[in-house]
Amino acid sequence: MSSAPDDVLLLLRQRGRHPDPAALDSLMRGVAAAPDGLAGPEWVELIAPGADAELTRALEAWRTELAQADDGLDASPAPAGRLAALRGELQRRGLAGFVVPRADEHQGEYVPRRSQRLTWLTGFSGSAGLAIVLADRAAIFIDGRYTLAVRAQVDTDAFVPHQIPEQSPDAWIAENLPKGGKLGFDPWLVTADGYERFARACRRAGGEFVPVDANPIDAVWRDRPAAPLAPVLPHPDELAGESSAAKRTRIGADIKAKEADVALITAPDSIAWLLNVRGGDVPRTPFPLSFALLHADGHVDLYMDRRKVPDRTVAWLGNAVTLAPADELGAALDALGKVNKRVLIETASAPIWVANRLQAAGATLVREADPVALPKACKNAVELAGIRAAHGRDGAAVSRFLGWLARESGRGTLREIAVSDRLQALRQETGELRDLSFDTISGAGPNGAIVHYRASEASERTLELGSLYLVDSGGQYRDGTTDITRTVAIGTPSAEMRDRFTRVLKGHIALGMARFPVGTTGSQLDALARYALWQVGLDYDHGTGHGVGAYLSVHEGPHRISKIANSVALQPGMIVSNEPGYYKTDAYGIRIENLLAVCEASIVDADRRYLEFETLTLAPIDLTCVVLSLLTEAERQWLNDYHRRVRETVGRQVDAATKAWLLEATRAL
Repeated sequence: MSSAPDDVLLLLRQRGRHPDPAALDSLMRGVAAAPDGLAGPEWVELIAPGADAELTRALEAWRTELAQADDGLDASPAPAGRLAALRGELQRRGLAGFVVPRADEHQGEYVPRRSQRLTWLTGFSGSAGLAIVLADRAAIFIDGRYTLAVRAQVDTDAFVPHQIPEQSPDAWIAENLPKGGKLGFDPWLVTADGYERFARACRRAGGEFVPVDANPIDAVWRDRPAAPLAPVLPHPDELAGESSAAKRTRIGADIKAKEADVALITAPDSIAWLLNVRGGDVPRTPFPLSFALLHADGHVDLYMDRRKVPDRTVAWLGNAVTLAPADELGAALDALGKVNKRVLIETASAPIWVANRLQAAGATLVREADPVALPKACKNAVELAGIRAAHGRDGAAVSRFLGWLARESGRGTLREIAVSDRLQALRQETGELRDLSFDTISGAGPNGAIVHYRASEASERTLELGSLYLVDSGGQYRDGTTDITRTVAIGTPSAEMRDRFTRVLKGHIALGMARFPVGTTGSQLDALARYALWQVGLDYDHGTGHGVGAYLSVHEGPHRISKIANSVALQPGMIVSNEPGYYKTDAYGIRIENLLAVCEASIVDADRRYLEFETLTLAPIDLTCVVLSLLTEAERQWLNDYHRRVRETVGRQVDAATKAWLLEATRAL
């Protein structure tokens, strides 16, 4: 151990603090396991509220040292010995195989490093995936976003890639699990609904799907990080637009209307929104990891590590929120069962562990959607005002970036990482950036065709003349979350690039212009964005739109716009992305993304209520790539009107050089 802890202990004692060294070490390891944001060392409050500069520097040095420890997650592909070690552990436990999802107990997109078991085992770093390991074979399952990435990151001799939905994990299990074999799973990482699918597959193979008491990967992952500890901070009512008490009362009434006594909330973003708090336990998404029981009377039992909750936040939560350690959740579920409570649970996202525990204790399960998800998705007027302000600020930063890129890219020497670093720096110059909303996708030429590409020193390319550059990025601000993609020509684009770009743009405009009756789902609108591509035999393998939170997750349900059927109708206040694309493998990628707000449409003599979209994102779309003859008059007018809004709104916030560039970049066609 270095001298950093001794230095900190000495400084703390000099300031009248006398922490237990072992407890302080454990706390600091949790702090070091939380991701770095861009808002400064707010975590210092957890160790020494009001720390002076000297103590803060000493704590930062210690945290840096702990965070630099090798946890094995940066190896890609993963060393072969890890798969061998897991198979040895499975054999010791009498298991024929094991399921390794890319998930934690909350089934979120972002998971803490200690829960990144799939990455540790395989090297795959995508946001969705699953591996199945048997004694003599192993498979990894990904969707169309990661077809290229999985082959670059994973030893495909050890883990054979399969793309969902063409090959499903349950079908693979039915075909490959040995008869009589026990396929193990971690009951905290498999949902109640997912369990049923896997169990049926095992039965078809003549085997069993069996829970394990402890995850076997944890037994062989020697340097597994601690659970993250980032401070849980109040999210003020003037930004939330509604007090936590009002939210809890309102949603408690909904729980009662569904004939339940209490709802188990497993989604941390739902809990953060409900209680008007924010955190930082996972990358890029400002929520604390926790579970909650929301009672019909509005009282909340909150299960999280007390060490990450400052006293001021405890006071903010108030007497109607009872804070308890996370490991007391099981006993609380038992207590609900003993008095025959009816517990609302979303089986699509809740771990099978909690469903089994409740049923074993005697509770009745009310299988319904997370009661917080829909109210959270429908932003109130205050949230929408904040989101618009965030997009104006963010649009100015992106426009400054695009102007800089136009001036500097002509030499053909810029590199992907330096370019994305420049964009981040310009966002930080706003003085309001809390974090990025996801890791920036900065893809030049062929790398732009990798949908969820992340540049590294080994993979990054030069923005070469005659190529396309795709940048998908966003920011987390206290008043809103942003997400924008622009595709930019570096030099002169080819005729094919311009044709494909314009077809993507036509789809983007078609969706942005859409009006639709109340009750319409995103799935019913998805074809609008694809139509121009379909006419020439082209398509893309990702959804067209995802929900976005209000200073929360950049990917938020329950609504979406995609081919996959979704029963959730679009409602006023929902935020959704509009991001059609086209990707030519080993050549280029194109995506144009704005965020939209669903709002009421005013149509004279309409036969019913209609809705439409308000475009929130404000930054130029590259006119160099537009084939004007492919646009209809209505599409051309939409683009001109959009660019006029960009010019008028963003132009007031940028420097003279950017403003001059903006006048040309948003010229009327």
